[in-house]
Amino acid sequence: MMKSLKALAVVAVMSVTAIAPMAVHAGDQHMIDEVLVILSSESLQTQGMAMVLSNTMAQKGAKVNVLLCDKAGDLALKTYDAPALKPKDVTPGQMLRGLLKQGGTANVCALYLPNSDYSKDDLLSGVGVATPPEMAEQMLNSEMRTFTF
Repeated sequence: MMKSLKALAVVAVMSVTAIAPMAVHAGDQHMIDEVLVILSSESLQTQGMAMVLSNTMAQKGAKVNVLLCDKAGDLALKTYDAPALKPKDVTPGQMLRGLLKQGGTANVCALYLPNSDYSKDDLLSGVGVATPPEMAEQMLNSEMRTFTF
C-alpha cells in the first residue's frame, strides 16, 4: 500500500511538472517587441526563410534588426542577384528590401567589408555597418530575442 501511494505521488508530480510549462506558455500572451536576426548562412533557402520570418515578425509588430555576416552580407549589396525562391518568386535580397521598407534595420557585420571587395558605397541605402559593442548590447538585452540562421 505504501509503495503504491509513493508511486501515485511520483506520477502526480510528474504530471503536474509536464503540464506546468504548457499552462504557463498558454497563458503567456507577452510578445517580444524587438528581435535580432543574425544571418550568416550561404544557403539560399536558409537566407530566404530568415527573411520570410523576419518580415512576418515585422508584420506582427516587432522591430526587426538584421545582422548579415559572411556570404549573407551580399544580400545588402546594391548589385545583389540570386535565383528567386518559390512560392512567391522573390529573392532573399528583395525580402530584405521589403523588411527595410517596413521599418526594419539591417547591418553587415564589422568583418564583412574589410574582408571583401566592397565598400560602404556598395550597400543598399539604409544598411549600416555593425560595431561589436552595438551588437553585443543587442545580444545581451534581455528584452530582445536573438535568432540565428
